[in-house]
Amino acid sequence: MRITAVEAYPVVEPVMTPYSWRDGLPSSPDEYQITWLRIATDEDLDGYTYIDRGAIAVDLIERCLRPLLMGQDPLKKELLWHLVWELDRIEELPIYVLGAADTALWDITAKAAGLPLHVLLGGCRDAVPAYASTATFATTEEFLEVADQCLEFGFKAIKLHAWGNKRRDADLCQALRAHVGPEIDLMYDGSAGFDPYEALYVGRACEEAGYRWYEEPLREFSISAYRGLCDALDIPVLAAETVDGCHYTAGEFVLAGAADMLRTGVDFRGVTGSLRVAHLADCFQMSAEVHGGGLPNLHLAAALRNNTYYEAMVLSNPIQVEPGIDPHGRIRPPDEPGIGFPVDLNSLRAGISPLRAYPV
Repeated sequence: MRITAVEAYPVVEPVMTPYSWRDGLPSSPDEYQITWLRIATDEDLDGYTYIDRGAIAVDLIERCLRPLLMGQDPLKKELLWHLVWELDRIEELPIYVLGAADTALWDITAKAAGLPLHVLLGGCRDAVPAYASTATFATTEEFLEVADQCLEFGFKAIKLHAWGNKRRDADLCQALRAHVGPEIDLMYDGSAGFDPYEALYVGRACEEAGYRWYEEPLREFSISAYRGLCDALDIPVLAAETVDGCHYTAGEFVLAGAADMLRTGVDFRGVTGSLRVAHLADCFQMSAEVHGGGLPNLHLAAALRNNTYYEAMVLSNPIQVEPGIDPHGRIRPPDEPGIGFPVDLNSLRAGISPLRAYPV
């Protein structure tokens, strides 16, 4: 089997649910600029994925990935992941492009095997518990309203994205625990909004409230700062989400004692890179929590023994929840061969986007 085409399809999707993040981060745009990647083969098996960017993704696919991949065997994913890694040395690929081709190649491989991707990857479970991952709401009271709706829907776990203000965020974390009681898993994501002293303040509040993990409170370029945070806190610190270097850098976090849990996920690493991070974590009896939603990440979450949850975004009040999450707060990956993107190529060529994930 050989790769015969590498194509980029830019599409525009309206933002149906406007949302906000912490202070300093942009709110949702008016529309999403999305680029779909199609890798075609001489055996009529196509692989697909998408990149949450427009012109920059098209340029890198057409100028860099296409000449690298044309004529290659799409089943040789280890080789091709490494060739893209070598390309990164010169091109300094954005992290969201590094693993894009790899994900599409795994789509081809799973289709060739006649298996859903999560089964091909080893298959750990048929349904994954999901946590409600909030956008940033205006007040503590609104967060509590959203939490009530999430629990009524069936979620058993909630993760906060709050304001990036150490006192407000710490108070919110403790108010949510008091509101939902001790049995609900709670997590907090700082979205890299703090300096080390602020991070310690919020981390202690989460620790006192019995949160499951404390995620990315600092930018991830200072391993020593993360090591100090891990040393000072008992709550598990979840790190290495957005830092460059894939499993190589994740290994440095582990070696330095700068993470208690590792982030993995297809959007920044592809499937191959995500598996490497997850297996690295497993060597040290650490969890590897899958970052972000969407079908590729759902397959990955179902395949990994040391992942806990699927991340389901809750962006609005009243809440809107991805189709597929059942009344017990679980979600099942597709059982058809491949990833399961419902792609119609003619529609895609006309600029009509398939569903990237279970949409909200």
